[in-house]
Amino acid sequence: MTLLSPFGGIGVHTDRVNADVLGTDYETRVLPLGGGDTTATLVRRRAQPATRGAVLYVHGFADYFFQRHVAEHFTARGFDFYAIDLRAYGRSLRPGQVANFVTDLAEHFEEIDAAARVIREEDGHRHLVVMGHSTGGLITSLWAHERRSDDVLDALVLNSPWLDLAEPWLVRTVGTALIRGVGRFAPRLVLKPGLGPVYGESIHRDHHGEWDFDTAWKPIEAFPVHAGWLRAIRRGHARLHRGLDVQAPVLLLRSGRSHLHAKRWTPEAMTADTVLDVDHMRLWGPKIGGRVRIVPVEGGMHDVFLSAEPVRRRALAEVDEFLDEV
Repeated sequence: MTLLSPFGGIGVHTDRVNADVLGTDYETRVLPLGGGDTTATLVRRRAQPATRGAVLYVHGFADYFFQRHVAEHFTARGFDFYAIDLRAYGRSLRPGQVANFVTDLAEHFEEIDAAARVIREEDGHRHLVVMGHSTGGLITSLWAHERRSDDVLDALVLNSPWLDLAEPWLVRTVGTALIRGVGRFAPRLVLKPGLGPVYGESIHRDHHGEWDFDTAWKPIEAFPVHAGWLRAIRRGHARLHRGLDVQAPVLLLRSGRSHLHAKRWTPEAMTADTVLDVDHMRLWGPKIGGRVRIVPVEGGMHDVFLSAEPVRRRALAEVDEFLDEV
């Protein structure tokens, strides 16, 4: 199967459309990228019928798409739902690859471009909503800025986007200078073995959560943090802090509060963002574009769509209201 080439990139060729691990209502296709065996994976769930366009979901760090209830919510409202597992993440992780590793966040623009081309050109959607969670929120914000003149994006929904380090001032300043040097000359140096167990235990059903996901693709304590990847993140943060010019309307959802640096799980972790500082989202969110709506979701977790049922229902209702308006 040959698809039209993505924006500014190589042609996209997919050999097969396969059933997905999420079940028969989901199908996947492999999107080969421009570097050797590197690929991304596009997941699709069809609406019956798709009267409103398409939603494309982009996951965070140490993550992949597994949130069936999110796909079902949007397909029930007339959107074809797509999710992409980025290169070296989830379904796209290949033997021998360093998991979740790039040295420039712009590398991920290639797979988002490819997915957007499939959605618009092959599947014929006139309207595209992109939804980014955590690191995916940073990546999609930078991508939307770079593609602001391409008329590819109708709305951007950010679910707890990663807009700054959730660390003290000294680490965000002096530490960032060190990261830039180390990340440039020793990009694969491991800075941290993982992110700790609190968030993973809060969401996985084998611990304190209600969700089932593959811990080979999304480990409870996440993957190691490499210097070159963190350098790429800090460069992305700096670019956003200088101000982006995303032309599409933006909805930014965040928890009402953070509960950071806990060493072990407590019930407080079930109603707060245990990964990122929500004050950073309030501070830096307006830098994304001229039409940014920031909505705190009280009782929300880091992924607000994985929060307790009443909380995630409110979060999804906020998205519905936003999309009805725009």
